[in-house]
Amino acid sequence: MGVAAILYSTMRQSGPAFIDPANQTLVMQGKAIYTNNCAACHGESLQGQPNWRERMPNGKLPAPPHDKTGHTWHHPDAMLVDMVRNGLVPGKTAPAGYVSDMPAYGGILSDDEIIAVLTYIKSTWPPKVLEAQKEVTLQRQN
Repeated sequence: MGVAAILYSTMRQSGPAFIDPANQTLVMQGKAIYTNNCAACHGESLQGQPNWRERMPNGKLPAPPHDKTGHTWHHPDAMLVDMVRNGLVPGKTAPAGYVSDMPAYGGILSDDEIIAVLTYIKSTWPPKVLEAQKEVTLQRQN
């Protein structure tokens, strides 16, 4: 387990955990990992797929944006880590019966790499959005 995962795990066990995008080393690592694993669906600029709120003919929703226009920042960090690690799991990280193209990256990315990706994504958010997401993260752990 790497430093980021240990830090995140320790914070979760002893108190509120918040993935802080101030660590520029993690931001740069996360950007490279995002480019190689996430950008094909979520966009090079985190913009998501077109019409991401409208179901496709197969009934699934397109990949949402991870910038301030999406809903990523509405979720606490623990849920974001779970979504990346395990994919969208109906009844847990998605509505019951939800079917998604989001793969589980737990067998592809380490916890450190997942945290780095989330650090990069969060580094692009404006301060008000980041603060709102931090509040959601801290409230969900109390």
